[in-house]
Amino acid sequence: MSLPPPSPRGTALITGASSGIGAAMARALASRGYGTTLVARDVNRLRRLADELRTYGARVEIVEADLTSRTDRAELQACVKRTGLAVDILVNGAGAATRGSIAECDLDVELRHMELNMISVVDLCRTFVDGMIARNSGAILNIASTAAFKPMDRQGTYAASKAFVLSFTRTLRHELQDTPVTVTALCPGPVATDFDRRAGFAAEEIAAIPSVMWKSADDVAAVAVDALERGAELCIPGRANVADATMSLLKTKQLASQAVSR
Repeated sequence: MSLPPPSPRGTALITGASSGIGAAMARALASRGYGTTLVARDVNRLRRLADELRTYGARVEIVEADLTSRTDRAELQACVKRTGLAVDILVNGAGAATRGSIAECDLDVELRHMELNMISVVDLCRTFVDGMIARNSGAILNIASTAAFKPMDRQGTYAASKAFVLSFTRTLRHELQDTPVTVTALCPGPVATDFDRRAGFAAEEIAAIPSVMWKSADDVAAVAVDALERGAELCIPGRANVADATMSLLKTKQLASQAVSR
């Protein structure tokens, strides 16, 4: 078992916990007896989720934070310190995307999304990994995407940010290989949440994605917790999504073999 056991002073800190995979991860961990620290901007959703999680008998803390803000991230870290809780599990689930070409995008929006998708992941990993190393116990789950394996038209910065998360996660895992702390990259394909709609996908674009590739947030969370328990490096829910990622990697390998070095 690579997951630290639940403890009275331990917590699973989950960003992006107000909906989607983040909320599903909170349910999956709370149902296993873990205390949770829920982080998101929508405090009303967090409160409703907290009420639900307490039915499992779980301890729940709520932190309202905009993780695109370095000030809010610093306050989140200070808040955890004030509680005296140890972050035994870190789930970096907060993320955002837009739909549009790089040449026509709103640069301010894209830069905020890059701060959320990449910089906040590095910030929180760096903040909490020291305590995990000192306690000889800890698990980190960084949520990337199958978009990490390929370029995506009209989602260029999103795909690039997820490629960053995947690479960063693998590097951090390698650096921690001589410690009991595990680091896992979760790379889901399409997930049945409102993420795609909020990103600007049209209904017909969403409907065109093969049904075999879709997973529910609860299914993704269940697979992710299993991967954490095994200490897996990479988790891609669903055979169709594994095949899609594999094809993307083969195309990259083919491209590399054609590259000319001068």
